[in-house]
Amino acid sequence: MNKYELALVVSANVEEEVRTATIEKVTDLITRFGGTITDPGTSEKKKLAYEIQHMSEGFYSFIKFEADATAPAEIENRLRIVENVLRFLIVKDGE
Repeated sequence: MNKYELALVVSANVEEEVRTATIEKVTDLITRFGGTITDPGTSEKKKLAYEIQHMSEGFYSFIKFEADATAPAEIENRLRIVENVLRFLIVKDGE
C-alpha cells in the first residue's frame, strides 16, 4: 500500500451541505477502489490563484489515504465528472 494525498478544490458557490456531500462522495470513491483514509483533513475557504469558471474562491480539502498503485488513476477518472469539484491533484505522500 502506498500513501497518497488528494488536494481537492470544491466550488464556494454551493451550500454547506452540498459541499460536505461532495467531499463524502470523494471519500467514498477512495474507499471503493480499495483505499483507506488515514486523515480526512479539513475544508478551508481560500482565494484561488486565478479564476476558475468565473470563481475567485474555493474550499480546499487535503485528504490523506493509503491505496494500491492503480487506485489513484481510477479515482482521478471518476473525479473528472464529480459536480462542484473545480480542481484536484493526487500526489504520492513522501512521509
